[in-house]
Amino acid sequence: MLSLEHTLLLLPGILVGFTVHEFAHAWVALRLGDDTAQRMGRFSLNPMRHIDLIGFILLLTAGFGWAKPVMIDHSKLRRPRRDDVLIAVAGPFSNLALSIVGTALLAVLIAVLPYRGNQILTWGLQALNAGIFVNLGLFVFNLIPIPPLDGSHVALQALNIRNPVNVRAFYKYGTILLLGIIVAERALNVDILPIGPAIRFLGNGLLGLFGLGG
Repeated sequence: MLSLEHTLLLLPGILVGFTVHEFAHAWVALRLGDDTAQRMGRFSLNPMRHIDLIGFILLLTAGFGWAKPVMIDHSKLRRPRRDDVLIAVAGPFSNLALSIVGTALLAVLIAVLPYRGNQILTWGLQALNAGIFVNLGLFVFNLIPIPPLDGSHVALQALNIRNPVNVRAFYKYGTILLLGIIVAERALNVDILPIGPAIRFLGNGLLGLFGLGG
């Protein structure tokens, strides 16, 4: 269980990350011909349109969670197989973009703000730094090619799985596999998936790129 202080630091990054992630799915879907998400009110930057309460609480308390999935009508897409992949990866890459923008902003604020000794400004900078790593986490985690994560759409098309029965089995057993991995990691305190190292590698690289490393 995270401490209250740690939870408050993570909260802004999670809210922004979840919201932009789901909005990106909806925006790309609309651009590719599917207005389903827009009609369902998901073409919005209002966090309340996207937050799933249980998934949100789990992310704060257990380190993994989810937002409300954006519904897609593949029959409306111009090139369904290609467009399914583009819609899927739009979410994770929007989180990567947020991390890059956040790091640039952090570098500028550290350079110009008289934050030392100011607890409010210091907290804001810490929250921004936490948000960078939260969004890198959303980027890395969601690109894992295991259902129901966004990366599974890439895997589905790469494996050329088209039979509806096989597609359902892919998502059913893939979801069970993912849950099993998460439970095993928590129970055994081991990293089965190299998510943590990948986040640290990307985060340290970004900070170094903007002169914030070391």
